[in-house]
Amino acid sequence: MDSKSSLYKLTDDELKKVQDIQKELIYEVKRICEKCGIHFCMVGGTMLGAIRHKGYIPWDDDADIGFLRTEYEKFRKVCETELNHKKYYMQDLRDTPGYRWGYGKLRRKNTEFVRLNQEFVPYEQGISIDLMPFDNVPDHWLSKRIHFFCCFLYRKIFWSEVGSRSEENFWKKMIYKIMRCLPMKMVIKRYQRFIDSGCGKKTKLVRILTFPTPKGVYGYERKWYTNLSLYRFGDMQLPGAKDYDAYLRVKYGDYMKLPPAEKRKVHPISKLTLPEE
Repeated sequence: MDSKSSLYKLTDDELKKVQDIQKELIYEVKRICEKCGIHFCMVGGTMLGAIRHKGYIPWDDDADIGFLRTEYEKFRKVCETELNHKKYYMQDLRDTPGYRWGYGKLRRKNTEFVRLNQEFVPYEQGISIDLMPFDNVPDHWLSKRIHFFCCFLYRKIFWSEVGSRSEENFWKKMIYKIMRCLPMKMVIKRYQRFIDSGCGKKTKLVRILTFPTPKGVYGYERKWYTNLSLYRFGDMQLPGAKDYDAYLRVKYGDYMKLPPAEKRKVHPISKLTLPEE
């Protein structure tokens, strides 16, 4: 069934409450990582917010925490015992039936933040932050391009369950419908082998395998995730790239310039449930 869902418009007060819950989630990541000696850092819009706004980008409705792959796997493992399971839960492709994203999410229990056209998914959609594992990108010019294409294919396969319902272009919709027929157990096993094939090396570039990169960018400098400084993010001090200027220029261009109102991206949702006060 391809019926369209209705858009839920967040009020400014609701957005502030969502951000406050996400800050709780970031603090939980920080607490666990500091206790267990796991390295993490701000990435994406969260890093941009720290530099440009000393906290959240005012209209932003998500947060991004990055780990090199080995650190991500450590975090995923220790969450079994260290995570406050009364309040939070983690989702990952390997642990959550029906989950189709190549990165993890940490979510707040007793909340809902349901993405538009994803109402059908068989897992909980609480208010969340993204936990981004960064994997190696081959150094060789040809291997790098093949790797890039494989990342593109996996991203589209994982998206196909949503794209087959929400895509408006007829031919793209048909391709997604074909892709969604691939057995997910097989896809996940092959994707894990794809991850494992790049482990054990120390390449110059890394990336989130199923997240798009800017045009012409195959990956990001490893040093942006290992050579870190602390930055203010609201009432927290969080690690981020020491050379934040180089990172943010690759990611966003003229990052200190505010985009016009029509380009201030938010994630469209169809349902919001905040915890009872």
